[in-house]
Amino acid sequence: MSDLGHRGDNARVYTVTLKNTGRRFDVAAGETVLEAAQRAGIALPYSCRAGVCGSCKATLLAGRCEYPRNPPLALDADERAHRAVLLCQAVPASDLLLEAREVASVEDIARRQLDVRVVGKQLLASEVTGLYLQPAEGEPRLQWLPGQYLDVLLDEGRRRPFSIANGPQADGLIELHVRHVAGGGFTSHVAGGLAVGDLLRIEAPLGTFVAREDSERPMIFVAGGTGIAPVKAIVEHFIELGTRRAMDVYWGVRRAADLYLLPLIGQWQRQARHLRFHAVLSEEGRASGLRVGLAHEAVLADHADLAGYDVYMSGPPAMVEVARHRFVAAGLPEERLYYDSFDYAPDVLARIVAARAGIHP
Repeated sequence: MSDLGHRGDNARVYTVTLKNTGRRFDVAAGETVLEAAQRAGIALPYSCRAGVCGSCKATLLAGRCEYPRNPPLALDADERAHRAVLLCQAVPASDLLLEAREVASVEDIARRQLDVRVVGKQLLASEVTGLYLQPAEGEPRLQWLPGQYLDVLLDEGRRRPFSIANGPQADGLIELHVRHVAGGGFTSHVAGGLAVGDLLRIEAPLGTFVAREDSERPMIFVAGGTGIAPVKAIVEHFIELGTRRAMDVYWGVRRAADLYLLPLIGQWQRQARHLRFHAVLSEEGRASGLRVGLAHEAVLADHADLAGYDVYMSGPPAMVEVARHRFVAAGLPEERLYYDSFDYAPDVLARIVAARAGIHP
């Protein structure tokens, strides 16, 4: 079991060995396993980078780690008892042997910072702005995999993560779906003052929420709110590949007016006859004629046994946290659950983590 309270000797370098592939890398003093893996060019799964979403969960087979930054809130008591650790927060207190998924497809794409210019803005829904960016003059075209995200770099080291809603384009176009958050400085700026022609500084590509093409199993996609953005990119990727795999897309929103991609989804269904779309409303009454409830509950109502599926899920941390446990309980092997959890910027997440840690020591 990971040693949450132990204060080990952090003055030395420790070595992490990945059981499945035998790959090894060193972790410097005070460095997390995820940071060290990225420095070594090894792609381990991650999303929120704050210990909240659980995307970076791995099994500790030998050794000890501690959590000097944030507590592993995404791990429940049973997971801790079975030696689960969160790689984005775990700092080794000894050499480690880990059983962890690797995402080799993202390893060959270099992460970099670049200036991008706003080339378009569109109101997609009452609280969602479509933001369209292209590399600024002299900047090489960005490479990424459908489903990855970028960070907008602000002053004082602040970052704002946004999923990229499209795959790479010949003209370098990057599409974002920015939900306006009450009191959110940057999202308010996007909705209001940010203008076509303005420059932004970004870092990309980030994340390991990408298409897994080495499977013939049917796929279920679950999106909450603007979590539809990376799902859109991955679904379009599979359509472009001409996949014959069945695809069920569940999109949970509050009101019917929040279903801002319906015309595009209709186009998907015309292109891919094996794609079925399910809208799920959480707040609007049955008068809408659409399904009422929560997206993950709709999935389970339609698919009581998930053992034969691959599941892609993107949305708010609360949705992801509940759904991942329910899906695994319904027979889905956890290694076939791919998810992305972004609702808050990292510095905001840090405040949430601190508050939760105070309530649940």
